[in-house]
Amino acid sequence: MGVIISQIFSRFTYKTPVRILMVGLDAAGKTTLLYKLKLAEVVTTIPTIGFNVETVEYKNISFTVWDVGGQTIIRPLWRHYFVNTQGLIFVVDSNDPERMKEAADELHKMLEEDELRGVAVLVLANKQDLPRAMSVSDITEALSLSAVSQPWFVQASCAVSGAGLAEGLDWLSNQIQKQG
Repeated sequence: MGVIISQIFSRFTYKTPVRILMVGLDAAGKTTLLYKLKLAEVVTTIPTIGFNVETVEYKNISFTVWDVGGQTIIRPLWRHYFVNTQGLIFVVDSNDPERMKEAADELHKMLEEDELRGVAVLVLANKQDLPRAMSVSDITEALSLSAVSQPWFVQASCAVSGAGLAEGLDWLSNQIQKQG
């Protein structure tokens, strides 16, 4: 009898484990976003050399989020994190239009990799609280997302306030559940 109750209880409390890769150019706000999701607070960060990994509980999903440094010298290592990735969060600095072409090139290069074929892509248009922040439609165009065949979504966000993070994770978790 105890086993049956335990099985029933686990159906309601079990969180599906999901592997998420979070990348983007340096200074886009990836680490700040990760710890806002994990701790619900803003932490002081330094440039990530290597990676940070945290488990973030969100609704019925347990996201293991790999935050990989975005410096030019580190980007060739991103591909080592692609295996078994079920969702991709690509973070852009909405306040830095001069680097959107570079961000687009890196994103499209990644999406050509076999390990990321069909993976849902959430673009977090971070730093929307800043005065020069590009709109979602401008970022969509700058990143040439119309050329991307897999599911994608651009969410305006702010790591400092947490604005847009729940909406972005809702979209990503729905896409991952559709993939089965």
